[in-house]
Amino acid sequence: MAVYLDHAATTPMLPEAIDAYTAALHGVGNPSSIHSAGQNAKRVLEEARERVADSLGCDPIEVVFTSGGTESVNLAVKGLWWARQAEKPRPRILVPGGEHHATVDTVEWLERYEGAVIEWIPLDELGRVRVDALARALERFDDVALVTLLWANNEVGTIQPIAEVVALATAHGVPVHSDAVAAYGQMPLDFRSTGLAALSVSAHKIGGPIGIGALVLSRTATVVPLIHGGGQQRDVRSGTQDAPAAVSFAVAASASHPSYEPLRDRVVAGVRAAVPSAILRGDPVDRLPGNAHFTFPGCEGDSLLFLLDAAGVSVSTGSACQAGIPEASHVLLAMGLSDDEARGALRITVGHTTTGADVDAFLAALPDAVARATRAGYADRAPLLGR
Repeated sequence: MAVYLDHAATTPMLPEAIDAYTAALHGVGNPSSIHSAGQNAKRVLEEARERVADSLGCDPIEVVFTSGGTESVNLAVKGLWWARQAEKPRPRILVPGGEHHATVDTVEWLERYEGAVIEWIPLDELGRVRVDALARALERFDDVALVTLLWANNEVGTIQPIAEVVALATAHGVPVHSDAVAAYGQMPLDFRSTGLAALSVSAHKIGGPIGIGALVLSRTATVVPLIHGGGQQRDVRSGTQDAPAAVSFAVAASASHPSYEPLRDRVVAGVRAAVPSAILRGDPVDRLPGNAHFTFPGCEGDSLLFLLDAAGVSVSTGSACQAGIPEASHVLLAMGLSDDEARGALRITVGHTTTGADVDAFLAALPDAVARATRAGYADRAPLLGR
């Protein structure tokens, strides 16, 4: 039996979202065309935008459809930064450590090619941004273009203090963007009440199709677009809009999502019982309801992943592997873990298809996988172990 416990990476499409998608694909017409077929496509598209907006607590005009979370983050961060430079030079971006690479790579690109200055704000041991450090940075620098941070950490699941961050930044006239891709569908999001300038989400995290997401952009926020040609969507993102994908996204956004906490808690309790040395990472309480993240001392996370995969269980390490060399999670390193502590990471995420039997199968396979991974040790030290 194949067991899928990597819903944070992508979750299976909801059957009703698939049905809506395939039905909408039979339609014809460009939403920008003025003939009846085009206007029907536009109607379908705008009805979908309304439903997505309702799921995010924002106005439909604030929903900009994109190709996914990564584009949404790029549009928000680059677009806000460029717009702020047009007013006066404000090169500085405040970014917590341990952000998703969609943000990390974007701000580093701005630093390399556009002259941005990045201030990395530390995390605490639970993966939460140090609000005191952020406050000091806002007090110290008068050239801050924006603050960007995750709504909840995509690896360890810790929920960030969005309200506190926005209140601090707003007092200094600084807009805030939040990457809510991991949080969407896991917890309520109400854009209106946050004071955020922008918020990024993706459909495939909530049972919608891959290839569509949204940037929620406040009516008062200004961004410079990444893509030009046509001026669709408030001149923020040009290009023919994908009405069928938007329809499917809307169905997933409107769907009721079950409570994931009981199964998540079952995973946590089961791992602790099966492998007492395992250490739960992230906030034990204020975390995403579908996320369980552990480190296993003396293990390589990739070894655990491959061994579990061979046993029919799909999970994630949350680490990067470049040129065949396993690397520790940058999130865990930002939380203060050593390289060795961070390398034995495993992220188990439950979703709408997860059953108790799936959790039991994972827990049954885990002890042997940990024992074998521990014997193997760390990949870059294999010669020292005589392997």
